[in-house]
Amino acid sequence: MSEDQKNVSGDTRGSTSRSSATRGSTSRSSNKGIITGVLSAVVILAAGGGAVAATSMVPEPSGGTTMDIRQADVPAGRALGVCPEPARLVNGTVVGTDADFSPVSTTAASALNAVVLSNPAGTVPGSNVTSLDGETVAEIAKAPATTPTPTVGPPVLAAGVASISPVNSPAVVGAEALGNEQASLAANLSYSASDGDLRGLASTQCQAPGNDAWLLGANTAVGRTAVLNVSNASETPATVNLDLYGHEGQIQAPGARGLLVAPGTTRSVNLAGLAPGESQLAVHVRSTGGPVASTIQQSVLRGIAPGGVEYLSPGTGPSNLQVMSGVDIQDPAAIKALAGKSGFADAVPALQIAVPGSTDAVVQVSLYGANGVRKIPNGGVVTVKGGTVATLNLDGVPAGSYTVSASSDVSFLASTRLTRGAKAEEPTDFAWSPSSARLGSQHLVAVPRDGQRSLSFGVPEGRGTVTYAPVTADGKVGKAVDVDMSGGTTSLIELPDKSGGSAVAGYVVSASGDPVYGALVLGRQGRTDVSVVAIQDAAAGLEKVHVSVGY
Repeated sequence: MSEDQKNVSGDTRGSTSRSSATRGSTSRSSNKGIITGVLSAVVILAAGGGAVAATSMVPEPSGGTTMDIRQADVPAGRALGVCPEPARLVNGTVVGTDADFSPVSTTAASALNAVVLSNPAGTVPGSNVTSLDGETVAEIAKAPATTPTPTVGPPVLAAGVASISPVNSPAVVGAEALGNEQASLAANLSYSASDGDLRGLASTQCQAPGNDAWLLGANTAVGRTAVLNVSNASETPATVNLDLYGHEGQIQAPGARGLLVAPGTTRSVNLAGLAPGESQLAVHVRSTGGPVASTIQQSVLRGIAPGGVEYLSPGTGPSNLQVMSGVDIQDPAAIKALAGKSGFADAVPALQIAVPGSTDAVVQVSLYGANGVRKIPNGGVVTVKGGTVATLNLDGVPAGSYTVSASSDVSFLASTRLTRGAKAEEPTDFAWSPSSARLGSQHLVAVPRDGQRSLSFGVPEGRGTVTYAPVTADGKVGKAVDVDMSGGTTSLIELPDKSGGSAVAGYVVSASGDPVYGALVLGRQGRTDVSVVAIQDAAAGLEKVHVSVGY
């Protein structure tokens, strides 16, 4: 087995926290650079040979004086994508917070697929996959000896690609900066099982660490299990505070404050220990110290029938506009019949809305399908009280792929649930499409190597053009395809298994014109499996910050 296919090592089970291996001064070096720059300012006062104006001799107020605001370059740091571990069963009924896990069925399979894009000159940055504490798992590309300057003309793109299966613990995909620009990387963790309580498909893009994230779609009602996984890939301890919101308001849970996540570890929190019996739960994760990556492993068990599994990933922060693509709705008559059975009330497509402030939000919801705007049977307007979470069912909407747009005068958050399966006696599955940002230039999307894969793009209004090019397992970037889209529509593009004779590992996606939003929709042939992954932001280039110097 090649180095690119080495298993991610380490046992991550435990009642309090999980760690990969003993850390050392060298093993942590690959994950340095999360804090991307250190700024300094030096003020030099010089006296010239000319006369001094009289006004300059007047003493300044004792509070000091402020110099002109200048801009300083922020050095680009190492790009990181933190991937959670595959889904695991939770042992027993947890009274506290920290979760204890047990193995899943023998059919469970997991894979991590990573793509690192070159600069316009075709140079792939040094990149690898490591455990949380910095131990190398696989090399994606060696660090280049030199960095060629891009020439005038079209860019010549290449990529570094890695695929690891199975995955046994959280992992970090990292790439060094090139030419003071952050590397563009994407990684996808996928899990699937055809039997057991965690039957279904779950997938997530590995996320850049941060200090503030919102996750919607959690459910701790009977038969539902929600486990928050918080990973710290930095060298600094993180102190995490959780703000929990339910349908009646903010939930005060003493165990949600001051959760310590040590460097190189993951802490798993069973949300039923903090907010039991909540069918609509939004979680605000805030950390001080080290930045963290957070996902929720959500699963459903209806009696003895598995109801699916999914990773809930952070969406965009509070805003007056939230847009979600990749919302695939099945036959409305079958959905209505299934929802009428006991325990299946949440087996319908729905929009979940959280309002973190104290002001009520009147939210207008619109649906855009392949043929234009679709009316929502209940009118598409919902009032959500400040500090609460509410759900707007999308049952009765004709089958098809949609983009959901929600707007309000008050900042809010949103995520959309979609479901698969129409028979109560058979397994079902579900997915959540989190709100995403408008697409711009050169977004990188990693895709699983098997199963059904589609890109969903939505243009709420105006007109937009989407360009997407395949990245193959041999590191080549194929010919780009342009799709011109009219406003108020959604396009679902099925992706091939291969391009140019090599397996497709990802896509480079760009958009122009009016706002375009996108998502990756995943499934399995002949099964009800479904998962949706929003397209993440593109890599940041050279950044500047304003520096005010005074004394």
